[in-house]
Amino acid sequence: MPERVFNFSAGPAVMPLAVLEEAQRDLVALPGVGSSVMELSHRGKTYMDIHADAKARLVSLLNIPDTHEVLLLQGGSRLQFSMIPMNLLKGTDKTADYVLTGSWGKKALEEAVKEGQTNVAWDGKPSNYNNLPGQSDLKLTSDAAYVHITSNETIQGVQFQSEPDVGNVPLVADLSSDFLSRPVDVSKYGIIYACAQKNAGPAGVTVVIIRKDLMEQASGDLPGYMVYRNHAENDSMWNTPPTFGIYLLGLVCKWLQESFGSLEKIQAQNEAKAQLLYDTIDQSGGYYIGHAVPEVRSKMNVTFKLGDDDSDKKFLAAANEIGLTQLGGHRSVGGVRASIYNAMPVEGVEKLRDFMLEFKK
Repeated sequence: MPERVFNFSAGPAVMPLAVLEEAQRDLVALPGVGSSVMELSHRGKTYMDIHADAKARLVSLLNIPDTHEVLLLQGGSRLQFSMIPMNLLKGTDKTADYVLTGSWGKKALEEAVKEGQTNVAWDGKPSNYNNLPGQSDLKLTSDAAYVHITSNETIQGVQFQSEPDVGNVPLVADLSSDFLSRPVDVSKYGIIYACAQKNAGPAGVTVVIIRKDLMEQASGDLPGYMVYRNHAENDSMWNTPPTFGIYLLGLVCKWLQESFGSLEKIQAQNEAKAQLLYDTIDQSGGYYIGHAVPEVRSKMNVTFKLGDDDSDKKFLAAANEIGLTQLGGHRSVGGVRASIYNAMPVEGVEKLRDFMLEFKK
């Protein structure tokens, strides 16, 4: 096998080597089946067992209560930007509150305004989204249809450390980039959604965890695919599901359970990995300049700059030469972005830390 680099891509992102190796081993023919999982009918027992296993592992890892349904859909978070207001806002006289903490929250709002009334409860634009609101900063609507947050902004590198208090209003959260990286109290949320390609699997699968009572609100004139209830009633098989992606999602969940046992333990490792890089930034005497305010720094996406664009380019080129790849920051922030999701081994972060120290010298 060719030597693997340490891949710091923001998504699609690094996957656990053990998962890739198991999928490679069984790609042509699942043991005892004689066909690839990609060739199996989604209505056959073999695939349906894979499907059920992936859902069961998600329920176990996240302690998902019976009040919520787990859906395995397609379309990524972009589709959820539309499905959520279509199901919860369209046709009502209510307002949906949006907390804008970065690029993905802004994109979610762009779709919501097409379906009904919206309110920007907070916007971090004046500081280029390097901070998060305190509870008193939020201008919430008392009887809102829902409040939408993005738990972790991959581009700006800011992350909610706890959920805002929204009272009895359903809290809707895009967890795409920190899904399965730490425990979450699902009971506090109306909807959690996450495209898989950051932390949970390959591109093509989107996990939606929705409170069952919210599925009854959809108006009757929505396209069938856009109705959560249709997917729930058909066990996420209202259309042919992304079977191979769901198979890999199940393998990632198994890897988490067998390697760590709980999300608390993977959270501890993620925090330790992030601290290695943030300590290097903070102790550099200003050579490395972090984008996010320290109190809200992401444990998944470490964003920073050097003194100027030329230095950034030299840093990225030198890092790439030694197998530290895809570290370029998003164009709206620039600089460097190290995405250190669950599957990024400690050794990769240590190598990046050592390189940062040597490059500064």
